[in-house]
Amino acid sequence: MTPLLRFAGPIALAASLAGCSLGGLLGGGKVPTVLYDLTPSVPVTGAVTRQAAAGSAVTVRVPVVSKELRTTRVPVQVNAVQVAYVEDLQWVDTPDRLFQNLVSETMRRTTGRVVLDPQQAGLDPGISVSGQLQQFGFDAQRGVAVVRYDAALASNGGASVQTRSFRAELPADGTAATVAPALNAAANQVAIQVAQWVGG
Repeated sequence: MTPLLRFAGPIALAASLAGCSLGGLLGGGKVPTVLYDLTPSVPVTGAVTRQAAAGSAVTVRVPVVSKELRTTRVPVQVNAVQVAYVEDLQWVDTPDRLFQNLVSETMRRTTGRVVLDPQQAGLDPGISVSGQLQQFGFDAQRGVAVVRYDAALASNGGASVQTRSFRAELPADGTAATVAPALNAAANQVAIQVAQWVGG
């Protein structure tokens, strides 16, 4: 199934009405025409009531990211030492939060697990999925959008911990028109793999 990329039209409209404030938040004076979001590729399952035994609910934590990903812009790895950003491409939020939301929603739609928001983790510490979003950008040397997530799965109050690295790459030409959907599709591939790893 082809992942859909959601354009944040209302946000772009609000940006045009309040350009100065949003421009400051995004780290530049020019407000983009559109902002991009990550959209789950798996279909919505509808209203489902679920129950979880103690210790079996899942909480997906916001991943750790490097400095070049602490922005709404999309990094371009020009070479081993140079990083630029894709022109006219900005997310509605930082990649760490967008990816956390995508993994959580994908897990809800593809497994039988009760998935909690990190703010609800006090209800049941259960199973915790955390990790580092190592790459979430465009590799100019190879012409691919890359998503790499090094995950850790902790259960039984941390008594049992597993780690696994997930990666997906899709071709793009370095423009916003191709990098955004490629990153969305790659992020969905990784999110589905993480959901399968946690299991249903």
